[in-house]
Amino acid sequence: MVAEDIAARLRIAEAVVREAGALALDYFHRRHELKIDAKGLQDLVSQADRESEELIFARMSEAFPGDSFLGEEGGLRQKGPMMWVVDPIDGTANFVRGIPHWCVSIGLVSDHRAVLGAIYDPVADELFAAVAGGGATLNGEPIRVTGQTDIVHARIGLGFSYRSDAGRHSRDVRTILEAGCEYLRLGSGALGLAYTAAGRLDGYYERHINLWDVAGGLVVVAEAGGRSSDFLTPAAVSEGNELLVATPGLFDPLRRLLPAA
Repeated sequence: MVAEDIAARLRIAEAVVREAGALALDYFHRRHELKIDAKGLQDLVSQADRESEELIFARMSEAFPGDSFLGEEGGLRQKGPMMWVVDPIDGTANFVRGIPHWCVSIGLVSDHRAVLGAIYDPVADELFAAVAGGGATLNGEPIRVTGQTDIVHARIGLGFSYRSDAGRHSRDVRTILEAGCEYLRLGSGALGLAYTAAGRLDGYYERHINLWDVAGGLVVVAEAGGRSSDFLTPAAVSEGNELLVATPGLFDPLRRLLPAA
């Protein structure tokens, strides 16, 4: 993909993620009107999720009719050499409870490689974005990972879903704390990656996470100078994967503390 093409795709993705974010934010302010459904244990979906995804699908399929589109709610709806991967509201459980920590995430994957990402937090009006080889930005300004090397001064995000083993997660928390590392569990994997890229966290870890949660953030972390585990295996599209991202000086120490299953 030539640089001009990827830059044009990023401009459109940024505009679309902002538009979807504005739609979701309007629903957030009147969330008492929403019908909430349960997809699984502690796994919620609302009308806002579905409408946000439909808006993104309409815009991206019109702009790039030859591309694939994978959404959390609608699944795979087009097939092509490059795949737009969308989480219309990452952090729905926060969203429906009025907790202002959620976002809209759009990523572009080509040949099992994340090449573009746009993550928008409409509550804070923060847009994290990157293309492969082009650096990472927050509202247009460059961002970098922390550069922290001492785990006793580190703070990482830990994610959890009931697709994973609760006992293993509890042991991970204890392991991190016993190593002198602090942790947060904020309920949005996409923002966990974005915060790592922006230097707000030193890393993010989740034993099982879906592609739509991380497709936008993988390239943002990489372009901000971070390291990540090998998430984009062939099975990750349908099954998800384990994910560790971190500032380079902490990646190996965290990998030793939190070995893959």
